[in-house]
Amino acid sequence: MNMQLCKYNTFRRHARMFIEPAIVSYWQKSQEGMLQKLHAEEKVIVGGDMRADSPGHSAKFGSYTMMDLKNNKVVDLQLVQSNEVGGSYHMELEGLKRSLELLKERGVTLDCIVTDRHLQIQKFLRESSITQFFDVWHIEKGISKQLEKAAKKKDCEKLRGWVKSIRNHIYWTAATSTTGPERVAKWTSILNHVQDIHSHDDPLFPKCLHPLRIAQYQWKAAGTPAFHKLETILSTKRILKAVAKLSPHHQTSSLESFHAVILRFAPKNVVFPFLGMLCRLYLAALHYNENAERAQATTSTGKPLYKLQFPKARKGECRAKPVKTDPTFCYVANLMDLIFDQVFVDPAPFTQELLKIPIPEDLCSQYERPDREEVISGYATRFNLAAV
Repeated sequence: MNMQLCKYNTFRRHARMFIEPAIVSYWQKSQEGMLQKLHAEEKVIVGGDMRADSPGHSAKFGSYTMMDLKNNKVVDLQLVQSNEVGGSYHMELEGLKRSLELLKERGVTLDCIVTDRHLQIQKFLRESSITQFFDVWHIEKGISKQLEKAAKKKDCEKLRGWVKSIRNHIYWTAATSTTGPERVAKWTSILNHVQDIHSHDDPLFPKCLHPLRIAQYQWKAAGTPAFHKLETILSTKRILKAVAKLSPHHQTSSLESFHAVILRFAPKNVVFPFLGMLCRLYLAALHYNENAERAQATTSTGKPLYKLQFPKARKGECRAKPVKTDPTFCYVANLMDLIFDQVFVDPAPFTQELLKIPIPEDLCSQYERPDREEVISGYATRFNLAAV
């Protein structure tokens, strides 16, 4: 087609000299403005979670995101390489420590932090005297999976009819409670409710709040295999401790949405260098922050727009999802102006800031590199091995 295309080496040279310094500088200025606003607030509620570049415990990169849950903005991103902390399992804790240290340096006062149930995170926050809440969806997802699995067993089929009610009950418990013991009291009341018993011994929640006459459900009798399995799932020590720390208002669903945005900038099936990965994370954060508060789209008559979805997890249940207005890309135009007006003119100050970012050694640097010819001579496949 006789199209003019630059080679990869040319792109990398331009990225190293102009694009990456501009992205880092633009993100740092944007982040500094957000941190100054958080410093002026008395109490800040943040959410934290890590995204790995591959599943399992073989990830190379882990990006820890800290988000202000009141205005739905990404305030910090920390990229951790697995050889910095001795393995991919420890990357999430290291990312959290770095983010908290940055917020402390900027004088941000935390009210609480909402996370998942990562054990290392729980221990660190407990020892640091930082109030922690759990995201409701992460706990509900685990309980729902256990109930669905139990409903496939003999004499437990009727549990499937209660899964949706129990799922709604855990969200209601989190939203209507103010203390941990109250959450536990409301949560455990479901075990009486499924037996058609609506008065409870716990004074924190003495009776159900629904009308006395309700629709006929498949009530469970104590002593049956189905009720025993339900009680085992809902009242374990680990579940009760988690329910006591359910987040009452703010959740980490926005963090999950941001992680989906990262896939558009840094797909998991593509390998990037450390600095290239970091800049792609910054671009994803800039895009997300600019479009975090998009309004719902409407028709020409002002009627809100929705689209119908069939989520895989809901197994055929149709749901309505609001349609947002089209995203904007003002950050792209600002970055282009920065590159052409300042970075091209004098790249030295920008590259100096880029050099301050500590870049860890490659994963292969910890191994001794053998002789090339020896490795090639020892190459063999299962199809051309010599006959024995």
